[in-house]
Amino acid sequence: MVLFPSHQAATISRHVGPVHCVTYSSGAGQYILTGGQDRKIHLFNSSTTSHIQTYDAHGYEILSLAVSPDNSRFASVGGDKTAFLWDVATAKTLRRFTGHYARINTCGFNQDASILVTGSFDSTVRCWDTKSNASKPVMVWDEAKDSITSLTVGDGEVITACVDGKLRRYDLRMGQIYVDVIGHPITSVTETLDGNAVLVSSLDETIRLMDRTSGGCLMSYKGHKNKEYRISSTFAMVDSYVVSGSEDGTVWAWDILEGKNVVKETAHAGKVISTIAVHDGRREMVTAGVDGTVVIWRTE
Repeated sequence: MVLFPSHQAATISRHVGPVHCVTYSSGAGQYILTGGQDRKIHLFNSSTTSHIQTYDAHGYEILSLAVSPDNSRFASVGGDKTAFLWDVATAKTLRRFTGHYARINTCGFNQDASILVTGSFDSTVRCWDTKSNASKPVMVWDEAKDSITSLTVGDGEVITACVDGKLRRYDLRMGQIYVDVIGHPITSVTETLDGNAVLVSSLDETIRLMDRTSGGCLMSYKGHKNKEYRISSTFAMVDSYVVSGSEDGTVWAWDILEGKNVVKETAHAGKVISTIAVHDGRREMVTAGVDGTVVIWRTE
């Protein structure tokens, strides 16, 4: 018996058009934030699925969301080329960070949310000081040769994924850049809880668990369809499983150590499932994609 949230417990239909990003609130994960092609961000109670708030300021699609550790603020990015910093309670924007030359695909906070990191189709990564009133980024990285698709912000480092097939790790303390070549366009990067490995999805329909120090591939996971879309992968049940959506409307889970597929479930009317979030404490998962619905999965 696999202890995994493979039961489709609820479906939320609030967006018009594709849903590009979902995330849980920090800590207990009482809330879910979703962002879509319809330029709207919605906040839901994850237990009752009741709608709490709509955040409406974007003029273009929303592609990524990041929540501060204290849940008082969140960031949203997308087609506007602008990063929005929101007050959760008032539903008002606190700051707007401009400087990218194309859509922003991904964003993330550092540990105290004093820095917001954004990655763009313009192939740059920018770091913004959320505490000061400075309008310019505190750092710009332009080493990438193509669109930045995903990033993860750790303690003193930022790892970025790029369509040029390279994973770049920026060590902020030492001022060093480390590059691992995957060789295929990368769509998603996530770090393990212990920080020793990263999970990398790419458009060769393979998810790789990479050793962070050596850059070697520890395990690979296959079976899902992923040749065109930016599909995210992540960990579940305290890094016991690797989870991903698929272009054929299936959700996959693999045993992290053996690489064996343990769950394959069809959802979202067979349409592309591009975004996924897992909350271990709640034994719960959220998926979304092209069909415009948000599905909450629980253990039965």
